[in-house]
Amino acid sequence: MSGVNDMMTKQSDDVIVKTVSRLLIPFMQIYALYVIAHGHYSPGGGFQGGVILGASIILLVITYGLDNALRKMSEKMNTILCSTGVFIYAGIGALCLILGGNFLDYAELDQILHVGIAHARSLGILGVEVGVGATVMAAMISIFLDIATGGLPSKEKNIQGKRA
Repeated sequence: MSGVNDMMTKQSDDVIVKTVSRLLIPFMQIYALYVIAHGHYSPGGGFQGGVILGASIILLVITYGLDNALRKMSEKMNTILCSTGVFIYAGIGALCLILGGNFLDYAELDQILHVGIAHARSLGILGVEVGVGATVMAAMISIFLDIATGGLPSKEKNIQGKRA
């Protein structure tokens, strides 16, 4: 178990790995946002974009260590993002129900958006894609951290790492 803690807390000593990661992570995140934003027009969407976003944060953890990654995105923020994504998805569906349609019947959104049914559907799908992307990203990061650290909260990870 101490080998896993060492991997999670220490930065990579390899200059090439750090340099490539530093260059690759922003492009991964931009591409993930592109996939999410264009998911209602083309193949891809929230799930695929969320996985790519999650992979960029996981690469950050592997390269720079858990402590440095938690400064950029804490476990609390991860939990908030996961919950917010589910709330966005369910909220859009519930809004469609309240407006008299079926769950996720985006045509009903035209009653409050006043942009035309086709555009209302496009905006509704985009909103759902954003919610799904946030949830999937947070879930992937959470799964990775739980597997890599044995499911310990971040404070216990640091304490256990010091004892070992």
